[in-house]
Amino acid sequence: MGEAQIFTFFRQLPAFSQADNATLELLARNAVHYSYKPDEVIFWEGEQPSGLIILEKGSVKAFKTSTDGQEYIWRIFGPGDMINLLASLDNQPNVANTLAVTVTEAWMIPVDIFKQVLQNDLPLNRAMIEKLVKQSRELVNQLEDLALRPITSRLARFLLEQINQPSLSHPAITRVMVANHLATTPESISRSLRHLETAGAIQFNRHRIVIVNLEILRGIAQL
Repeated sequence: MGEAQIFTFFRQLPAFSQADNATLELLARNAVHYSYKPDEVIFWEGEQPSGLIILEKGSVKAFKTSTDGQEYIWRIFGPGDMINLLASLDNQPNVANTLAVTVTEAWMIPVDIFKQVLQNDLPLNRAMIEKLVKQSRELVNQLEDLALRPITSRLARFLLEQINQPSLSHPAITRVMVANHLATTPESISRSLRHLETAGAIQFNRHRIVIVNLEILRGIAQL
């Protein structure tokens, strides 16, 4: 991909939509392309960030592992997402492990270039702050779900999120991954799916889950 195509890709990202042309040209000149196979590590928790990583294609999971080996998936990222914005901003170690779930293509903007454009481009600086605030709010909502809502409600919310986030609907997103994301077990996911089917919110079409009543699903999700 040439610089003009990279420029166009960056321009299409909501966070970069108001950036100056000169900013995007500098980013396009310095962006480094990476390809990852499924189950390939992108970076480990505790490593220093080499740069801001932006996904072009594929799905990536960010996760932590407990001392007894239990995996908790914090988030599943998709195209256009920035998977290590926090570490790139404060130049502190990465806060989670990241692994490619599918074949993944990504661009890395070196930390020094990223900080340079933030100093010189006020709209981009503001956009990064807004994106970081949005991620913080999502994390608070996620903690609220884990602490206050039953598994069936959390699963209903996840199914609703799939409507707007295709990366969550990929066949590689297994029931085990969903369980690790919702801090439960695959068996509990299966029981909750049967409950949602009985309630008339979803139907099964072979191995696919089809939402048949959004209002019922939203009610169970406590929205």
